[in-house]
Amino acid sequence: MLVEQITDTAGALSDPAAPVPSQRARDLVAGAYDLHVHVAPDVMKRRTDDLTLARRFAGAHLGGFVLKSHYVPTAERAEVVRNAVPGADVRGGIALNASVGGMNPAAVEIAARSGAAVVWLPTVDSVNERVSQARAPRDAAPPQWAAIQAELRDRGIRTDPVPVTGDDGRPTESLRQILALVAEHGLLLATGHLGAAEILTVVTAARDQGIERIVVTHPEFTSQRLGADLQRELAARGALLERCFTTPYTGKAGWATMFANIRAAGPARSVLSSDLGQPFNPRVEDGIALLADRLLAAGFTEPEVRAMAVTNSRRALGLE
Repeated sequence: MLVEQITDTAGALSDPAAPVPSQRARDLVAGAYDLHVHVAPDVMKRRTDDLTLARRFAGAHLGGFVLKSHYVPTAERAEVVRNAVPGADVRGGIALNASVGGMNPAAVEIAARSGAAVVWLPTVDSVNERVSQARAPRDAAPPQWAAIQAELRDRGIRTDPVPVTGDDGRPTESLRQILALVAEHGLLLATGHLGAAEILTVVTAARDQGIERIVVTHPEFTSQRLGADLQRELAARGALLERCFTTPYTGKAGWATMFANIRAAGPARSVLSSDLGQPFNPRVEDGIALLADRLLAAGFTEPEVRAMAVTNSRRALGLE
């Protein structure tokens, strides 16, 4: 059975093994939006659920968060949470993987009409991710979703890779249609798990389409690992680079690599997210503050950290 239950609710608050951010960091990131959380209900185990997290974000004086699922749209779910938790600001989106038809303009249009704030290009079903997983070392710890992908394959449920460019490296017609919808509805475009060449093509095409709010999803992630020169170029083209806490915290990249990339692209073009929700990782509501502590210890200034955590996350959602 694919559906899994959450591992805890309020109990996670007293987890003695969880790292705790400093009060300085908590104060510094007050008002921030986390653009990248994975919580229950989901098809895999999660540390907490969306209703509980909305209350915790309010308690931590954070602005809100975006629900990300690799498999289902989350805009309607976000509206339920907003109605159930007064004062909570929870947004939803859609990731264009096989479960929603891949690069499916109809799915994007319906998500937009349902209140979606973010469109992620393919993640678990991207061509780049499939290649990366095939090349992963035999003893490497796979991400949680890899087990879902393997189970689908074992059951004969075929999910082909979802391309965004043709053999000539140019945007597919479906990508062009989706970019037009993102522009029309004023949505945030995120690059998902695309590879370097795809990301550069997408960002260029998106800017040509008039899309102003673009986030390059976790550029330090194992299957991306974008170099500093490319990150500088993407920043110059108007994209924000998403710095996810889990990427270095779980060893997918070194902290020094992330810090160097932030300095290369500039804090003004970076945005902090957590990518948390896994049962073995820290509390979701602590992620951005924990990342802030790391940045401060590495020599970034308080104004730089606040710009990355608060100003840029709100700007990415069109709030500033």
